[in-house]
Amino acid sequence: MLSECVRHWHEHGEPVELEGLRSLVDVDDSRLLPPGDMPGRLVTLAEESGEPVPRTPAEFTRLVLDSLALAYRRTVRAASTIAGVSPEVVHVVGGGSQNRVLCQLTADACGLPVVAGPTEAAALGNVLVQARTLGLDLPDLTAMRRLLRETQTLERYEPASTEAWDDAEARLGQRVVG
Repeated sequence: MLSECVRHWHEHGEPVELEGLRSLVDVDDSRLLPPGDMPGRLVTLAEESGEPVPRTPAEFTRLVLDSLALAYRRTVRAASTIAGVSPEVVHVVGGGSQNRVLCQLTADACGLPVVAGPTEAAALGNVLVQARTLGLDLPDLTAMRRLLRETQTLERYEPASTEAWDDAEARLGQRVVG
């Protein structure tokens, strides 16, 4: 979809540069929570942190996707440290699992394969728990997960080099406290 948007913009005289990791913001900043002028808030955060300010829809798109993938990287690493376990895969469920670019960027950022789906994970989990309560042969979490794997389409994304993400994390880490 993004490629088609870029093609369209080029055809209409709007050259687009999709340079990755050009601009980053801390997606955990509380100013990003309320609804409203999100592009304006992203510009403010980029300006405050000395990042290049996004101007085009494509630059805003990459800022958001790159910043989310970097946040997932930090979260996966923090959880791994706390749990004392090295993950073998990152599972992306819900609406984010439908964004192919975000899933690939997350795999690249984390240096781990990403398994995307199911989209309606919360609803499916609720249905499985209710089915088990009503007597369906789902004795444990393993059986429920097996049923989901057998009935849901999942997509796998393999990571590429993480070197650029190491640099981006260091750059963002210099500005984020805590």
